[in-house]
Amino acid sequence: MKRERVKPDLTIYNSLLACIAEEGLPLEAWAVIDDMIAVGILPDRQSYHHVLHASRWSPLEATWETLEKMVDRGVPPNEQTYALIIKRITTTEGVELALQFMHEMAKRGFTSDLTATQDVIKLAAHLNFPRLAIDIAQNFEAHSVRRIDSEAWISCLVSSAELFYADGVQKCWEKAIHEMNLTPDEGTCIAVLHTCARHGLADLATDVIRVLRSIGVDWQEHHFAPLLEAFARVGKLKEAFGTLHLLRSNGIVPLPETTQPITDILKGDVDAVDGVWKILDELRDEGHTIDAAAINTVIEASIALGDLQRAVGAYKAFREYASKPDVETFNHLLQGCINTCHRELGDKLLLDLKQANVRPNALTYERTILLCLTQPTYEDAFFYLEEMKAQKIVPPLRVYDAIIRTCVVAGDSRYSLALAELEQCGYTLSRGLIRFVAANRSSS
Repeated sequence: MKRERVKPDLTIYNSLLACIAEEGLPLEAWAVIDDMIAVGILPDRQSYHHVLHASRWSPLEATWETLEKMVDRGVPPNEQTYALIIKRITTTEGVELALQFMHEMAKRGFTSDLTATQDVIKLAAHLNFPRLAIDIAQNFEAHSVRRIDSEAWISCLVSSAELFYADGVQKCWEKAIHEMNLTPDEGTCIAVLHTCARHGLADLATDVIRVLRSIGVDWQEHHFAPLLEAFARVGKLKEAFGTLHLLRSNGIVPLPETTQPITDILKGDVDAVDGVWKILDELRDEGHTIDAAAINTVIEASIALGDLQRAVGAYKAFREYASKPDVETFNHLLQGCINTCHRELGDKLLLDLKQANVRPNALTYERTILLCLTQPTYEDAFFYLEEMKAQKIVPPLRVYDAIIRTCVVAGDSRYSLALAELEQCGYTLSRGLIRFVAANRSSS
């Protein structure tokens, strides 16, 4: 064109700048600007926007230099200028600076660009500022006919859930799932469930369980544990016990940790323990199967309250509810026997365990051994230790610790054998045990 003396116009130059900007070539963009000025064509606002876009991968100083050039040339920034600047800032995770420019836009009467706003929202959520992200999103939608996209709202939901921000989780779940009909993934649902458990959001947790089923996720124990905790935290024990029935009906075996929130509530008040039977009676009359885990919470709470008699009474109630005790039932009761040194009851429980065809686990053997060690004659502790090893169960360190301490105090030389076995199992002697053996062995 120049060779044929055809003078390029502003449109031609801006087209060249657009091409260069797309490739991210700031030096070439400034060369075109210089050429424009040399032939007497003044760059307009769009020209400088192309330069800003071309500098998106350059240090942030290049953006400020372009802004200064615009001001020097008498080209004031507009909404698009600010949008390009904010988008550039968000790539460096400068959320405070981005907010500063958004505030400056508002002072000048400009409406924030949707894309730039969404970038700031997602950045704030990524940097663990969910409250800020949600406030920006709600403020934008309150003053604009346009709406924040689904990705930004899901980012706010995930960020809120990861920080257990209950208010944010509730707002974002309602917005994303119910208003926008979005489908969260399983990871997001689990994070929301954890927040529900922490803050007792039972209704929301129930809705999350529904969504999990709707997206084709097979229900698992770790899905229901937060739901049960949410019920327990707000005192909805009937719903919590009903959840145990729901687990079992879906082929899920409740773990001891699953029912721990219920136990934590019950063991704080004897009246709460007694009130459980009314709830269980109601559930039974409504046709629900009373799970063994439900009665186990009463037993464990009674043991924690130091009431072994109440715990045994709960154990005898299994037949009334057409339920059967499991290994956790006997483990809780054995702990009560240890606390009261009641070896006779422990022996009866072990007999019941065998008659019920319940397979003892490592904790059963451990507590049986510890119960034997509470007696003046503790020979059976070694018998159960050998039986434990015969079942291919490695005795835990605390078993050896208790055996060694008992033998040392009694002057029983078999403590040295226990010490040798302890080391063979790969355990390390604690300083406290070393000092105890040294102090008591000499006195014995």
